Amino acid sequence: MPAIPSTTVANLRDLGGIPLPGGRAVRPGLALRAGQLDRLDPAADPAFSALGIRTIVDFRTNAERASYPDHVPEGVHVLVADALADKIARTGAAPAVAQLKQVLSDPALADEKLGGGRAEALFADTYRALVSTKSARAAYRTLLTELADPDTGPLLFHCTAGKDRTGWATTVVLTLLGADAAALEAEYLSVNSAVREAFAPLVEGFTAQGGDPEIALALIGVRASYLHAAQDEVVARYGDFERYVREGLGVPDEAVERIRQRLTAG
Repeated sequence: MPAIPSTTVANLRDLGGIPLPGGRAVRPGLALRAGQLDRLDPAADPAFSALGIRTIVDFRTNAERASYPDHVPEGVHVLVADALADKIARTGAAPAVAQLKQVLSDPALADEKLGGGRAEALFADTYRALVSTKSARAAYRTLLTELADPDTGPLLFHCTAGKDRTGWATTVVLTLLGADAAALEAEYLSVNSAVREAFAPLVEGFTAQGGDPEIALALIGVRASYLHAAQDEVVARYGDFERYVREGLGVPDEAVERIRQRLTAG
């Protein structure tokens, strides 16, 4: 679906209208995705206010939330679901997906960490961790549990740029609703233009300081290979997506059926 023209929230999109088999589609107004909400001003952003968001699931790390705290409307229920906590604990450092602004401010650091094709490999590793680690499984279980609750109301889920942790969350939801491979990939890749626009000043500064534009593109955009790394991890660990949701995420079949009933139109 096209981006919602918010003036204070980057990469804001409604999953509603995404096509599903049999002439069906995702029901609009119930599940939305975005980047961080640190600049949100509901009073000055009628497009956002009109959504009536009642629940927010925040996939960001402690450091991201501390540096760029969300500004949310009064009365909105916020759930912290740090998808990368275990990966950071294991490696001792946040992956690139949680350090976009820091890495783009330091070309030497970017080249050290991500040069020579390492960016793609590190992103693929992060996506596999979004499937395999306990903290990630807990994060996506939180999202699905909330979506299954008829009292949740319109729900928005987000990370920093709204492309990686949020991209996988979107894939999880759409896969449960029966979206085919083409629809999954189309929605996943559709955020590229919005993300690149949001980070354009940082990218321009990065390249002006001698940063490798290929690193910037790998860091800011999403690539089908990243998504496939997570999907392949699901198959390697669980055999199929239903078992991943049931056994990996711990979401029972009844909750999945409620999600399908709530979010499917037509």
